[in-house]
Amino acid sequence: MALFINEECVLCTACEPECPNGAISRGKDIYVIDPNLCTECVGFYDQPQCLKVCPVSCISVLAEAKTQGGFYQKFMRLMS
Repeated sequence: MALFINEECVLCTACEPECPNGAISRGKDIYVIDPNLCTECVGFYDQPQCLKVCPVSCISVLAEAKTQGGFYQKFMRLMS
């Protein structure tokens, strides 16, 4: 998992429709990112769209992020 939504999320809904993979959904108290679907927008955009639109900057890039190549492989798997 490379992106994570922390407890500062205000449930504004800005990020959910921006995710091209449908990886973001409403959890109990905050939005969550499904690590099996998140490619950090590789294959669609130059940067993660959720990070771009979040008004409270509650989305973090975790240190153990995959490489761009790994995200591209996941993107190709999801598209097939």
